[in-house]
Amino acid sequence: MAGERILKLGLPAGSLQKATADLFEKAGLRILDSKRNYFPSMDDEEIQPVYLRAQEIGRYVGEGVLDVGITGFDWIKENDCDVVEVCELPYSKATSNPARWVLAVPNESKVQKPEDLKGGIVATELLGVTKRFFQDRGIDVRVEFSWGATEVKARLVDAIVELTETGTSLRANNLRILDTVIVSTTRLIANKSAWQDSFKREKIENIAILLQAAIAARGKVGLKMNVRKVDLDSVLRVLPAEKSPTVSGLADSEYVAIEVIVDDSVERSLVPALKRAGASGIITYPLNKVIH
Repeated sequence: MAGERILKLGLPAGSLQKATADLFEKAGLRILDSKRNYFPSMDDEEIQPVYLRAQEIGRYVGEGVLDVGITGFDWIKENDCDVVEVCELPYSKATSNPARWVLAVPNESKVQKPEDLKGGIVATELLGVTKRFFQDRGIDVRVEFSWGATEVKARLVDAIVELTETGTSLRANNLRILDTVIVSTTRLIANKSAWQDSFKREKIENIAILLQAAIAARGKVGLKMNVRKVDLDSVLRVLPAEKSPTVSGLADSEYVAIEVIVDDSVERSLVPALKRAGASGIITYPLNKVIH
């Protein structure tokens, strides 16, 4: 009800569950007892989380059963959800790359393009989106719902539409991709009435800021160092050109302190180079959140 000082939050169960719990932890929002309990608690008593299938979250948010939820763009489109898309959260179970629903056939199939499937059968869990994909192209196919293990059915029907991040499972099943049906990233969505409630909107916006900050910090490290002023130009030349370091004075007027955020992939080559350029007292530290 409006004004209720509890925010009902839907979290995706299953493949995204651990990645979501880890992301919330990094954002400073701890989900307690998340492995065994569909109704875990949080260290914020004003947030009431529940684990549900990602497929259902958008519908429940749209209907007001939940105030806010995390689900994929694919399921928002599949269920035609009437919700507020608060922000994109580019994280997934394996990578930070978007997931793709792809049209695939066995390697031995004679089908080379979607049009070759005319009159055939396509199996998928993403029924509505797949039907629209073929309708938009004027291709007459029968799209059947698949209750999981869709890759197994690729040799029982003419083609499948399946979710993939890396394509590893498709290759392992000797399947090849014909086309991409939809590209999907994870989204934070809100119920329209909850979004108009000042208390709930502020809570939702806070969650969005913290989760986006935790994602922005992935793959980054902070660097601190002391540098003699005479060596400052040499050290700055070593740092990545696109980074803008903070330079501040120290009690010893001959030295300055430099602080900068860099990709952790360059840290191991950067630190020795900084040392050779004249930096000392170099400290590296992990980042939980980067707020732009």
